[in-house]
Amino acid sequence: MKTVPDSKRWTHFHSALQLAISRSAHKWTYEDFQECFTLWCKEEPHGAEGIFNTVSRHMEDQIHQSCENLFKEFNVRDSINILHAVVSEARARKQHGEVHGKDVWRENLAPRAAVRARTVRVMESEVERARAELQALEEENATLYARCEDNDEKQRAADAKTVELLDILDGVYAKWSQLPQDEIGVWALESAENVGLAQPP
Repeated sequence: MKTVPDSKRWTHFHSALQLAISRSAHKWTYEDFQECFTLWCKEEPHGAEGIFNTVSRHMEDQIHQSCENLFKEFNVRDSINILHAVVSEARARKQHGEVHGKDVWRENLAPRAAVRARTVRVMESEVERARAELQALEEENATLYARCEDNDEKQRAADAKTVELLDILDGVYAKWSQLPQDEIGVWALESAENVGLAQPP
């Protein structure tokens, strides 16, 4: 993906900010540091100077990082680039005499109305997209609901069939329990003996 180069407005702003950060971090000179820690600087001049340089670099890094975090949080870089594009477009229009367009700034035009004029079309397209997504979700939900209803109906039919089979088994077991088990045992034993006698030796 090709990246869009930064505008001159952002480049100049960022460079000026970096210079201001550097100057603010190093505005406190080593001579000022010596006035605060006179005895220590005399006894340990090299160590004191090293500490001073470390503190200065730390302050510069911290300020720089804090600014970068703010830039990222509030999207400052892109916003300044957009501002530069808008200003450049306005200057080009003015040079070409385009001062009576519908979207040209007027002194009696409220900023809120101008923002609405540019964002309403975008919002309308977003609303249409959201409606299409909602319609697709509703259709999908209807399909899933119908499928669940069909599965539930099949489950109820299977449960009814199971109950019917269990009732038949209960009836068979009840009838079997009513039969004289002793007589059945004697009959089975006599049948086995008769079958044994009927077979040839």
